[in-house]
Amino acid sequence: MSDLLWYLQRLDWIDALDILLVAFIFFWLLYLVRGTRAVPLLRGVILLIIIITLLGGVIHLRAFAWLTQRALPALLVAVPVVFQPELRRALGRLGRAGTLFGRTTGNRALLEQTLAAIAEACGTLSRLRHGALIVLERETGLQEFADSGVFLDAMVTPDLLVTIFDPHTPLHDGAVIVRHGRVLAAACVLPLSTAFLADRELGLRHRAAIGVTEDSDALAVVVSEERGSISITHNGRIIRNLDAKRLEAVLYAFYQPALERAWPRWSARMRRIWGGEK
Repeated sequence: MSDLLWYLQRLDWIDALDILLVAFIFFWLLYLVRGTRAVPLLRGVILLIIIITLLGGVIHLRAFAWLTQRALPALLVAVPVVFQPELRRALGRLGRAGTLFGRTTGNRALLEQTLAAIAEACGTLSRLRHGALIVLERETGLQEFADSGVFLDAMVTPDLLVTIFDPHTPLHDGAVIVRHGRVLAAACVLPLSTAFLADRELGLRHRAAIGVTEDSDALAVVVSEERGSISITHNGRIIRNLDAKRLEAVLYAFYQPALERAWPRWSARMRRIWGGEK
């Protein structure tokens, strides 16, 4: 107890800042792996470190300490391999740090028109029970996925999206990628999420929507073919059971930094969406 008080008395603001920085890094790492397959692996690594510390440092087992010292370099090499998906996602988010400050370019009127068209189209597709997957590109480029589909470069309209996802058309089986208010490509192939999904009602479209948002800052809107429900995914997370009105509100919430300078017009739009005004 006296040693603890002695250390606390010697703390200054630099030491406090140092401790807060280390705590923030650990919190950030734990937040990144939350809800992923890396959680039980991380628990195993922490338990292994505790056992090594107790047996090698406290009890002073010489042979065991020698073994752990030789195995430590191999463990340091294995950790990045085991946690490769999570580390890749973390570095990607770090590179997109500018989006935290609302760095969004483009015409606001075009953005409003695009979001409204997507919400209207998803409402129609939901009523028709036509499956759909629409990905909105943001800061992270999705050209590699667009190259796997059919190039269109057409203005986003509800009629176009409903036509693309009609089951009788050749482009319905795949994703539509939207860039700067235009349909860049259709019938695109997306990576499936490797995370464990407890809900068995989530099909391949939902897995693809989650997968494309795990490694990018894109938004993905999914319309279920079986139930007609609307979902939106971002950052590997999914918001389910939306209708067209709520979908438009959620899309505007994600793009709020780009619209906040035009606050009166944006707030009026929000009141109309939430209040049901015509």
